[in-house]
Amino acid sequence: MYIDPLFMQFPDGLEDEKYLIATYYVANAKSMEAVKYAAALAVEQTTGTWIAVPGETHALREKHLGRVVGIYEVPAYSDSYPADVTERHFILRLAFPTHNFGAQFAMMFTTVIGNISSMGKLKLLDLEFPHKFLKEFKGAKFGVEGIRNLLNVHDRPLVNTMIKPCIGLNPKQTAELAHSIALGGVDIIKDDELTADPDHCHLVDRVKAVMAALKSADEEKGEKTLYTFNITDRTEKLRDNALRAIDAGANALMINAWPVGMDACRMLADDPDINVPILSHCDMQGALYESPWSGMSASLVCSKLPRLAGLDMGIVLSPYGKFPLTMDTFIQAGYACLTPWQHIKPMMPMPGGGTTQGHIEELIHKFGKDVIIAAGGAVIGHPQGPTAGGKAFRQGIDAVMKGASLKEACKDTKNKELKSAIDAWGVYGERQIFDLKAK
Repeated sequence: MYIDPLFMQFPDGLEDEKYLIATYYVANAKSMEAVKYAAALAVEQTTGTWIAVPGETHALREKHLGRVVGIYEVPAYSDSYPADVTERHFILRLAFPTHNFGAQFAMMFTTVIGNISSMGKLKLLDLEFPHKFLKEFKGAKFGVEGIRNLLNVHDRPLVNTMIKPCIGLNPKQTAELAHSIALGGVDIIKDDELTADPDHCHLVDRVKAVMAALKSADEEKGEKTLYTFNITDRTEKLRDNALRAIDAGANALMINAWPVGMDACRMLADDPDINVPILSHCDMQGALYESPWSGMSASLVCSKLPRLAGLDMGIVLSPYGKFPLTMDTFIQAGYACLTPWQHIKPMMPMPGGGTTQGHIEELIHKFGKDVIIAAGGAVIGHPQGPTAGGKAFRQGIDAVMKGASLKEACKDTKNKELKSAIDAWGVYGERQIFDLKAK
């Protein structure tokens, strides 16, 4: 077998401003020739196919061919393979010329995880973008600092609650519930992902009712509340939905990011007339990252790519409740929202999915203050009602930020709402709070 050296390149030998580097996990048969396999991937996703074709000239390859920049076998066998090895595992790194697809998501995905997504055990782990390419993306308008400035809250985690029941409430009922939630000190309320613009609760009617209710609640509590209205729809209706919501008074928006696509999210985030924060909802993400053998990593799906698309906040499912997720996956996805990344602003992570007041210490210890603690049932289902559920979160956060534990905070008679929540659901790490997986 002969492999043209043009396929192979050391990473530090690339003209780095011209190439995006994709990192993959792959597994294949013991007999696989790794260099041949990697070279075939590079060709498949750039200039060629399984057989040479006349138009694939050397000059064309020189300009457009993908390069293999790393092949790392794990374990790193060198002299022989143990007799019981039937499958070999690799980390592959391929470099793709960015002029093949330009600064967009659709053709970038087609290149880095297109046809090869059907080649068995192959998972896209990460993407590294050249500075010139990354500069084409604006990123979020608000991000962590901008959201804090809107709320005038700079020294603690934020609290989010989602409307429950998920669907079925009319605008008046939604507004009444939002009012009760806001009075408890919740900073951000969001539509459930299942409610967008249904006949029983049209978007504009919901915006007008909810924002009037929040104005009353904010005046009473002396704080501001953001409400992220779900504008998810057919692509051609997204911008109109956003502008209609803003015209009706919306101070934040939500998009079911992967169902509509990253380019659609970027369109909304880049629009100068859409001047409110946008929350990325996590729908469909599990279909993309949950397989250990295929798809994309959770850090890409949940955090890095929505952040690149310009979304300001992102729901990151947690391992604490009803969704299967390893702690390492959760932490890495959360950090991918916040880590410094050239000019791209941090996207505030919003862990949710079974979160209660008993997770406050755990989340602050992992992410510090730049986290939005998301809870639906633990607020709306609090034994004393939604207002008490929000108060319980604020009491717990205030105590932990001052160095106290949740158990210590419960001893303070002023924190009766927190004590009631802890009595109901416990403190993470001391006992199992509840087990939705078993139900």
